[in-house]
Amino acid sequence: MGRKAGALYINPKKFGATAKPCMIEMVSFLNCLALNKQNDDKCVRQKDLLVACTQAQKGKPKNAAKTINYHLQRLGRDKGL
Repeated sequence: MGRKAGALYINPKKFGATAKPCMIEMVSFLNCLALNKQNDDKCVRQKDLLVACTQAQKGKPKNAAKTINYHLQRLGRDKGL
């Protein structure tokens, strides 16, 4: 199932498979919090791994040509919307 924006059909499944950096670290941190009743003192290792991963991602610029918003804006300009 997709969404229609005017006459434009968007397939959300196509964009769901994109790389999700730090997903493993975030899931492990959230699982640790769930197991320890939201006590982050017991999840220091997972928290440090997540912070290190997010800090490493800061310097990497996103490729704007691959985002769905870029394509929607580009197509909107072509139609004069």
